Amino acid sequence: MTVTRVAVARTRELTAAAARRVRAASRADGAGETGLTQLLWVNALHMAGDAMIAVSLAGTLFFAATTDAQRGNVALYLLVTMAPFAVLAPIIGPALDRLQRGRRWALAASLLGRAALALVMAAHFDDLLLYPAALGVLVLSKSHNVLRAAVVPRVLPAAMSLTSANARMSVFGLATAAVAGGVGAGIVSLFDFPWELRATALLFVVAGVLAVRLPRHVDVPTGELPADVLTTAEIPLGGRRRRVVSPHVVLALRANAALRGLAGFLTIFTAFLVQATFDDGWSATLALGTIAVTAGLGSFAGTAAGSRLRGTEPDRLVLVSAGVAAGITVVAAFFFSFATAAVVAGVSAVTNALGKVALDAIIQREVPDNLRASAFARSETWLQMSWVVGGALGIALPPIGWLGFTVAAALLVLAVGLVLWSLYRPGRRPTVPPVSPEAPTTPLGTQWS
Repeated sequence: MTVTRVAVARTRELTAAAARRVRAASRADGAGETGLTQLLWVNALHMAGDAMIAVSLAGTLFFAATTDAQRGNVALYLLVTMAPFAVLAPIIGPALDRLQRGRRWALAASLLGRAALALVMAAHFDDLLLYPAALGVLVLSKSHNVLRAAVVPRVLPAAMSLTSANARMSVFGLATAAVAGGVGAGIVSLFDFPWELRATALLFVVAGVLAVRLPRHVDVPTGELPADVLTTAEIPLGGRRRRVVSPHVVLALRANAALRGLAGFLTIFTAFLVQATFDDGWSATLALGTIAVTAGLGSFAGTAAGSRLRGTEPDRLVLVSAGVAAGITVVAAFFFSFATAAVVAGVSAVTNALGKVALDAIIQREVPDNLRASAFARSETWLQMSWVVGGALGIALPPIGWLGFTVAAALLVLAVGLVLWSLYRPGRRPTVPPVSPEAPTTPLGTQWS
């Protein structure tokens, strides 16, 4: 009895100390005063809810299905996943660009809408209504990501860079998603998938309430204008021209798109590869779990490391990240095994995180304040679409390890080569662009216009 009481007291003490440290970290550097802390927790709950939705969909579409039905189910799920991007991405981005007021209410609506659709999924978990409900959840999730990217500049403390703010949000979100995924799996094992979806709905409701409680200045426009991140040419837009961003942003976005496509390919292809290779359920779970844990740790480590890099040129960092990912994928194509696949998953996660941190830094440095929110929103839209395209490649290829990684390596090398060609093609010359007053200085390396 005495030992039990001491253990309980010590556990409470450690839990309280951990909670205080997490709260202090979320409010550091003035984040508590500007509203960044509130947005951080809204985003953390958003990612936690997405993780629990992923657990439920994986259960019904992949692991709960027979081997013959898995590919068809996941193909249908990927089709549902691609629809928000391929069909709605050209609509969501411009529409949210024009939504200058009421963004906290839009964030809350996306979260509460997902809560309602999670309840619909719980009620129709075994019939076809699951798919339109899942489509709605995914559309609202991607809309939330775009809105969040546009809101971050409005709650940014003066003492913090956009890179640090986005890195902090990613770290908190990844940690929360990992915990929520475990909790969701535990609920499924004790009860069932519908109960897990009901818990997910409750999580989204809490996040929606927190979104409404964001500071009022989130809804106040600051002279923001629409930007285009895919080209350096001005685009006519309703009697005016959409403002363009620096070529540095366009090149960084292209390199990040290649990295995000690799991540989508690995997520889908390795799952099918494990199912086709291992007959024993425990071995398949162990192999897939090893790859997933490696990728999760790599993403967390890459984000944490990227936010602490000082004196590193972001233009060079994003190119090195893409080159390293391409190189390790080529190695895996020649020497394929599940060990090399896990290494590729970890390296891909690290380079994805570093590339995103570098892209954030480049946007902060190159894009004026009145275009920055739009640039973040649009870049996030196209990066997520790249993930889905990579996933489509993963489901289109047969589950043959060396073949899948060879195709992925060839496409990735081609993408990185095109980025480098656009950087060094004739007519371009190295220059050092001006650094905005609020942007961090980056003394190392040269840059190209």
